[in-house]
Amino acid sequence: MSSTPPARRLRLGLPRRVFSQVLLMQVAIAAGVAVLATGLFLAPLSKQLDQEAMRRALAIAQTTAQDPEIAEGVLTTPPSRNGPVQREAERIRHATNAEYIVVLDRHWVRWSHPTPGQIGRHVSTDPSDALDGRDVMEIDKGTLGRSARGKVPLYDADRRIIGAVSVGIAYDSVRARLLAAIPGLFAYAGGALAVGALAAWLISRRVQRQTRDLAFSDISALLAEREAMLHGIREGVVALGRGGRIRLLNDEARRLLGLGDEAVGKSLDEALGEGRTADVLAGRVTGTDLLTVRGQRVLVANRMPTDDGGAVATLRDRTELEQLGRELDSTRGLIDALRAQDHEHANRMHTLLGLLELEMYDDAVEFVGEVVGDHRVTAEQVTEKIQDPLLAALLVGKATVAAERGVALWVSERTRLPDRLVDPRGLVTVVGNLVDNALDAVAGTPHARVEVELRTEGRTVVLRVRDTGPGIPADQRELVFTDGWSTKKPPAHGKRGLGLPLVRRLAERQGGGATVGTADGGGAEFTVVLPEALTDALGAPDQEPALRGPGASGAATAGAPAPAGEEAR
Repeated sequence: MSSTPPARRLRLGLPRRVFSQVLLMQVAIAAGVAVLATGLFLAPLSKQLDQEAMRRALAIAQTTAQDPEIAEGVLTTPPSRNGPVQREAERIRHATNAEYIVVLDRHWVRWSHPTPGQIGRHVSTDPSDALDGRDVMEIDKGTLGRSARGKVPLYDADRRIIGAVSVGIAYDSVRARLLAAIPGLFAYAGGALAVGALAAWLISRRVQRQTRDLAFSDISALLAEREAMLHGIREGVVALGRGGRIRLLNDEARRLLGLGDEAVGKSLDEALGEGRTADVLAGRVTGTDLLTVRGQRVLVANRMPTDDGGAVATLRDRTELEQLGRELDSTRGLIDALRAQDHEHANRMHTLLGLLELEMYDDAVEFVGEVVGDHRVTAEQVTEKIQDPLLAALLVGKATVAAERGVALWVSERTRLPDRLVDPRGLVTVVGNLVDNALDAVAGTPHARVEVELRTEGRTVVLRVRDTGPGIPADQRELVFTDGWSTKKPPAHGKRGLGLPLVRRLAERQGGGATVGTADGGGAEFTVVLPEALTDALGAPDQEPALRGPGASGAATAGAPAPAGEEAR
């Protein structure tokens, strides 16, 4: 085998780099435009020079025909080399630098010619039009070669046509003028081409910097990879232009934000509506890992400005994580309640054991009955007022947690809720968030109490949660419904400021709303109105008003807790 490396084959074609291709194409375009412009200029120039030569020949012919000696000589003398017609015609020819001036009679016989030997002979071209009284301009070939001609009739004193005058301008002089103009024209075209090439080079250098000297194939591959990456990742990506308008939405961003193709090109406020989500994506709220709520989704947003004045925002769905965090909080609360019940149960067993050892059997039976009866009565009182099993279980469980934290949880005597909820899980989320917020607000305060009231008005459910805590200042009553706003220390699993925004959105989704005010005694009172929350209005439970107070429901045995959120004042 030969060790000589194979010769590299010469490959012809366009260069690979964008810079080189753009420069080559622009220079080719500039050269083509220069050639085209030169050709388009030369074509009318040639025609214009022809017209000018013919008009000059015609003017000389008309001037010659007006000379009375010419007409008189044709009428009174024969055609000759030294005749008055020849002398006068040659004088005019030399004065005007014409190629020839031919005077002829009606029989086509020449009376003058630059070549004297042609005098007395017939002309070589047809003068009929001039002899008929018409002026003629043309480019034709005669005995002296190709020329620009002008022919006019020759009149006598009585305005009778007695002949014609034909004047020729050498066509070589017209061509010479055209050829003389070409170098200057090419000089201008070359200068324009040089300027165009310089501009093309400058533009190509700018393209080179902007494309980072990539080849078209590299750019195509990058675009394909970009599309695959944007639509394949599980994070939402929103690209914004200089004016804050949406330039791109990947599939995940469309899903998280609930937008379609029509959102591209719109501003964030137009596409999303006014609110925290639009403020975060537009950069009006700064920071990292900013929380926002869109519909029922909890999103974490980050925004990075770009060099062109726009920005790229990324979105992550934290809905499931937040739900797990709330379930973790509920589980921890349940564990604390079970731990407390374990201690309480041990104390009761010790008491029961002591009564049995003292042979106080009747007292032991009475003690067991009271303990079991208290729990049964508490659960029955809740289920009598709240017939939905999920919500009743939630409140029984929350009562146990509240007792562990030293808080009295009451269900108002006005509470009446039938088992016909359209969205029981949604109402469980609302009640769980508000009760948890109230327990956090009153924990550690003397005579801490939380009251829950659930009643119906037709198909509308009205929920009120009151507490005896410090309340919420008037200037912060709207802020508590803002995504991410909280004054409490974040839990280990995530961030706060999500519960109340979710409560308001759940209410607004059903056409209702959520507000906060001041309860009797100075605490906070949250009111949530849920229209069309019941399946029908028939057989609605009695809603007789009753005095508000601790008439029922205290601490109860822990039931199955439902997910509950967290929020801060």
